[in-house]
Amino acid sequence: MKILLHICCGPCAIYPHRVLRSAGHEVVGFFHNPNIHPYQEFARRVAALEEYARSSGLPVLWRREYALEEFLRLMVFREAERCRFCYRLRLAAAAQAAREGGFDAFSSTLLYSKYQNHGLIRELGEALAQDWGVPFHYQDFREGWQEGVAAGRELKLYRQPYCGCIYSERDRYAPAAQAQSAPGETRTRPGGEG
Repeated sequence: MKILLHICCGPCAIYPHRVLRSAGHEVVGFFHNPNIHPYQEFARRVAALEEYARSSGLPVLWRREYALEEFLRLMVFREAERCRFCYRLRLAAAAQAAREGGFDAFSSTLLYSKYQNHGLIRELGEALAQDWGVPFHYQDFREGWQEGVAAGRELKLYRQPYCGCIYSERDRYAPAAQAQSAPGETRTRPGGEG
């Protein structure tokens, strides 16, 4: 099966890429992450994925535009549902690219992170699969969390300390008394990305 794998960052791509490839799938990465803030963080994540893609032979379809304004316009007054909107934004772009590229399915490295809401990612992925006519490949990659972390360190890939958006950056770095996640939102823990 030819799978388009939405990738949030280089380290998170390692384990899902290896697992899917070892299962006989043809994997192509897809980078589209307008949520990442600030620009320097965005650039570091692009560079880490470029390095991983080069070392592993992973082809990647890139959307390198830094569309922060688009992301912030979408989030304003929806902060309580920010993860839902962010997941949907990125998964919808992956589903569209998968359809346009003739892929058999699409998936996401968001399913590798133990800090993300897997139920919501799956729900949105399956709904978008119906909208775009391309199956969503759900696989729980969390079992390979430690393996991926170790491999990323071995490759000396930049590993981000927060999920990516301005809100998760606040939650990571602001004093606990000031940083309050919206009810029901994913919250990164110190030292771990979202």
